Amino acid sequence: MGNRADEYGTDVEIYRRALTSTIHADTPTGAPEQLLDLLDRLGFKRREARTVGPVYIWHEVPAHLDSAEQQRLASRAVPTLLLAGYTVNCTPDVFDETAYQQAVHEIRSGTSRQATRPSGTAAPARRHASTRRIP
Repeated sequence: MGNRADEYGTDVEIYRRALTSTIHADTPTGAPEQLLDLLDRLGFKRREARTVGPVYIWHEVPAHLDSAEQQRLASRAVPTLLLAGYTVNCTPDVFDETAYQQAVHEIRSGTSRQATRPSGTAAPARRHASTRRIP
């Protein structure tokens, strides 16, 4: 079972799964619970597949939302994840620039509806490399 976050070395990879309309948010194998919880609070639905070996965990945008709303939810999550210290990549076919900019504006003005990290908890230091640019 492939995992884009493991493959690309990011904390979160947001993309549309091939041959489906499902938007996934992959996290690395063994991702910290606080990252998984943050994705939950941002509106993603946690999924898991148990195997004899590892337990695979990923998140999906809720299927009941229409395509445009799914893209907005995914794009609005990016600034909150970045602010929490995570490295994020969102593919161009999912990314909604307007929704992203609106979320950034709300964070800067203090009116964000996005989930925030509880005070006193910092994101784990994973890498010193710069975050890849989101389209």
